[in-house]
Amino acid sequence: MTDLSPPPLRKIIHVDMDAFYASVEQRDNPELRGKPVAVGGAAARGVVAAASYEARVFGVRSAMPSVTAARKCPDIVFVKPRFEVYRVVSQQIREIFADYTPLIEPLSLDEAYLDVTDNLKGMPIATEIAEEIRARIKTVTGLNASAGISYNKFLAEMASDLNKPNGQAVITPKNGPAFVESLAVSKFHGVGPATAEKMHRLGIETGADLKAKSLEFLAAHFGKSGPYFYGIARGVDNRQVKPDRERKSVGAEDTFAEDLVALDDAQREITPLVGKVWAYCEKHRISAKTVTVKIKFSDFQQITRSRTIHRPLLSDGEMEGVARQLIETAFPFRKPVRLLGVTLSNLVTEEPATRQLSLIV
Repeated sequence: MTDLSPPPLRKIIHVDMDAFYASVEQRDNPELRGKPVAVGGAAARGVVAAASYEARVFGVRSAMPSVTAARKCPDIVFVKPRFEVYRVVSQQIREIFADYTPLIEPLSLDEAYLDVTDNLKGMPIATEIAEEIRARIKTVTGLNASAGISYNKFLAEMASDLNKPNGQAVITPKNGPAFVESLAVSKFHGVGPATAEKMHRLGIETGADLKAKSLEFLAAHFGKSGPYFYGIARGVDNRQVKPDRERKSVGAEDTFAEDLVALDDAQREITPLVGKVWAYCEKHRISAKTVTVKIKFSDFQQITRSRTIHRPLLSDGEMEGVARQLIETAFPFRKPVRLLGVTLSNLVTEEPATRQLSLIV
């Protein structure tokens, strides 16, 4: 059951970089400044990884097919992603965070939670800490960041969206419950399109509607997420900022220029994906017991196949063998294959058990 007891007063900041990948590209290439930019492939199978604010005006969003983005914004400029550069910039930002608190929970390359309740600078006002962090990010990287400040993680993340781009907002303990009640559930972080649609079918349109439902009702319809929804509807989120988030899986996937039909072709394409995943495992001295293959068909329907062995995998060859067998179990394919992915889970580290895995992704 969700803990609804009054939590200790905390000061949480959610920092979210503005159009991070696209902003890095505009920073490094002056010719892109002021233009609609999409980071991602321009090919027919390409997907937008990030869109500049100039592109967002036209309705271009991340995860949108590139052909759709080009249709919405004919003048859009596609730029290939440079993840090695984004990781370097992300590390610069992380080092700024570390000057203020050791309690940093990265969510991705471009966003993180910070607990500044007891901060290293001895600054009593969290909004001033957020302002200072954003100013330092601008000085060091040349990029804009937005921030949300509140007494829990959920509301801090909601607040970071309120004054984007290059702004910040605070939601106080006094205003938190009322803020949630007035908000459409489709705007809640953690409520995706499918969950929002399910809530709408149940007559839940706003936070107030969600608050009106009993814990039993929410648990019955949303399972383990029910207690979480029950809490946030009341402005309650007692999750702590965890500085060492354990990595539960590592994977890679690829969308093909032409659909795959033959089993041999699909098994051949799994080889470079296995190489990417295993290279990460070797670098971080980890292995895994579970291999999962994802197969997405030409109609965008997808299936997964998994296998767990009794001990950690010993080599990339062994991992590839399992992945190939999993693909074979799905053959003949119901439709041509447009995407393949391979993921390792049940991760095992070779380092001391007290050391947790952490990955910048």
